[in-house]
Amino acid sequence: MANFYQDMDPTDAQELEKLSRLVYELRENRNTILAKYGVDDEIALMEQIYTGKIDEHPAYEHYLSARVLADTRETVRAMLSDCLKEVGRP
Repeated sequence: MANFYQDMDPTDAQELEKLSRLVYELRENRNTILAKYGVDDEIALMEQIYTGKIDEHPAYEHYLSARVLADTRETVRAMLSDCLKEVGRP
């Protein structure tokens, strides 16, 4: 693969790098929270809370954190997509 940032304005390249890094960090932090409970998503974590398999505290707070991280990640991904369109990279 050719250098993705070749012929790109340095400011645009820095912005894309920052957004990409943020998407990665949000995903990894969410995964770390979910891994503590051995689940792949927030719904599975909520089911464990609801069925009493795990204590509500602090699991519910972790559930909320995972949701916020996932929602924020989707927002940043949309920003990244818009930024890529602006610089002409699909």
